[in-house]
Amino acid sequence: MNELGQRESWEEIRLLLDAQDVPALNHFLDTLTPGAVARAFTRLDESERHDVLMLLGPEEAADLIEELSDTQGSDLVEELAAEEAAAIVDEMESHHRADILGEMDEDDAEAILRRMDPEEAEDARKLLEYGEETAGGIMATEFVCYAQETSVGDVIRDLRDNAERYSDFGVQYAYVNSERGTLVGVVRLRDLILAPAKMTLGSLMIVNPLYVLADTSLEDLEQFFDRYPFYSVPVTDEAQQMLGVVRRAEAEEALSENIEKSFMRFGGIIGGEELRSMPTQERVTRRMVWLGINLPLSMLAAAVIPIFEETIVDFPVLLFFIPIIGNLCGCSGNQAVAVSIRELTLGLINPSDMIRVLRKELQVGFINGFMLGSVVIIVAFSLDRIQGYQVPYLALFIGLAFFINTMVAVCLGGVIPLILKRFKADPALGAPPIQTTLTDMVGLFIMFALAAIAMHFGFLEAPPS
Repeated sequence: MNELGQRESWEEIRLLLDAQDVPALNHFLDTLTPGAVARAFTRLDESERHDVLMLLGPEEAADLIEELSDTQGSDLVEELAAEEAAAIVDEMESHHRADILGEMDEDDAEAILRRMDPEEAEDARKLLEYGEETAGGIMATEFVCYAQETSVGDVIRDLRDNAERYSDFGVQYAYVNSERGTLVGVVRLRDLILAPAKMTLGSLMIVNPLYVLADTSLEDLEQFFDRYPFYSVPVTDEAQQMLGVVRRAEAEEALSENIEKSFMRFGGIIGGEELRSMPTQERVTRRMVWLGINLPLSMLAAAVIPIFEETIVDFPVLLFFIPIIGNLCGCSGNQAVAVSIRELTLGLINPSDMIRVLRKELQVGFINGFMLGSVVIIVAFSLDRIQGYQVPYLALFIGLAFFINTMVAVCLGGVIPLILKRFKADPALGAPPIQTTLTDMVGLFIMFALAAIAMHFGFLEAPPS
């Protein structure tokens, strides 16, 4: 119970479920935001989630699942028997159906496809062949298309006769095909309504409409919608045969999810989204894969310390700065990694921009390194005085190490994602551990090496024991 004495959403759902009150359950779910529905379903157990979907029926259950994230939606569908899941997936819009099936285990998805309506299943299989980060992967195959010689009156009559079916299409345009089936024009609905009933679409249409190919990337789609204020854009194959449409809202949502998954992987979550309602074993696997990669890399970085054992014995104050240099310089590098991953995701840079990225990061690294190094010099000098080591120039060399390593860290952080991208590896997955390890190795090596070199040339002398 909350402070107002009102029931939580999941408590209300349980009561309506116990009462088997379908109209009230539908009405209550309609009053919730998608986020509230998602939260409520994480509080229900598996049997309760199953009962809710079964009570709603396939069509209403499909609408509910479409409001959730693909990850949560696919989890809900996977909890159902294949026959039950197929009935719900059949009712989904084509692009949502492909997204949900694409998130599922391949065997589970195939079991559902075998029990779906054959025509819908075939459509879903075609969509699943496209990459999830392409126009084909997010397009909807529901659209209205007519021949050039079709009259305006016939089109309006068809739209009215099939109003219920077309209502889910989000129809804003009618597309026009040639005799060969190629896309040759588009008609806006407002132009259609105002045109004489006997006029043909060939006379009314906007000829040579803009379109995208099925393999167009999300970044290119974003640039397309930034340039043109269209509600949607037709998707064709190489022969200009129309395959589907991509709506602006779907492109924006896909881009947002792509960036979110990249930053989840950046944080060490393999596979993108993780929900706490997932099975513990799956969540452990998603995290442990990254941790397993990072462990040997961390051991490699730590291997620098024994090399300078004698220097550390002579200047134990250096141990105080090991976690500081690892943390600060690691953070500097991770900031650069995050910017490069974001710019790669948005299509603002590519691997050929490495020199430009280096130049830009050096500018930031020089200023930040100078500021951090200056602060560290003051701290090191104060610590030296307090501890009574009385080692001339030690603070200066420690600060210089911070300055150099900050510049190295931001440069590594900036270019490592580009290098991984060039070799077709996932920058969001590989860049953070590689950058962190290299920064730690280089940082410790520079600090200890500068101290060792200074000792060799007489700038530093070990304090008396």
